[in-house]
Amino acid sequence: MADKLRVELTGVPETLLWNLYHRAAEARRPDGLLDDPRAVELVDAIDFPFERFGQPAMAQWHALRVLCFDRAVRRFMTAHPGGTVVALGEGLETQFWRVDDGRVRWLTVDLPETVEVRRRLLPDDPPRRRTLAGSALDLAWTDEVDADEGVFISTQGLLMYLQPDEVRSLIVACAERFPGGTLVFDAVPHFMAERSRRGGMNPGAAYQAPAWHWSLDPGEHRKVLEYSPKISGVRDLPYPRGRGLLRIAPLVGRIPLIRKLRMPIVEVRFAA
Repeated sequence: MADKLRVELTGVPETLLWNLYHRAAEARRPDGLLDDPRAVELVDAIDFPFERFGQPAMAQWHALRVLCFDRAVRRFMTAHPGGTVVALGEGLETQFWRVDDGRVRWLTVDLPETVEVRRRLLPDDPPRRRTLAGSALDLAWTDEVDADEGVFISTQGLLMYLQPDEVRSLIVACAERFPGGTLVFDAVPHFMAERSRRGGMNPGAAYQAPAWHWSLDPGEHRKVLEYSPKISGVRDLPYPRGRGLLRIAPLVGRIPLIRKLRMPIVEVRFAA
């Protein structure tokens, strides 16, 4: 057996391993919701103490989240054959291999230390799939996007680590640079962000995720319309149906007592 690749990351970049760990755990299940063999291969190929993340209790939730993003990307690819997906802060997400239709162009943008790991494990395959090292906030990546056939921007697991003014500036910049494009992001409710800043998200655990700074409660997504006149529409995307208690996942946003617990996934459309 080949030697495993040792990975040492801290802070926000380390969250890519936490996300990967949960996706792979769900993909390993015989009744798993997520078909993601590449995620399983990556966990098996990495030398890292994944046990410090504890039991993958959130694996199914991770699967529902990424499946919601997958559905949004597939809708884009159907409407814009040969279009470009820009994945900001993609980490070790393996979405390309789950949704690839043989025509989509894919640009990954992430921090240099993350890109180094990604390139060692998931080498580029130009011209359709490329990786760019840099901050999503730098905006230099916008010059690398071929927008002729449409643009879809994904910010999965990213915005909550930014400051509120940074989030607003990023969304406005995307709206200005990519008319007719689409942005999909996930967010955390206010109470979860406040709790994370107090260090109370996972008390006693070996792993503590970095604090979340930006938050958005379910139902607040229409506030994004106020960011720019170049934003033409916004909607809160429903989660897919899960198993067990999460069979009601598509309906959670409509149940008053628990809807505030939901982490919203929001689709933003830019004016043409």
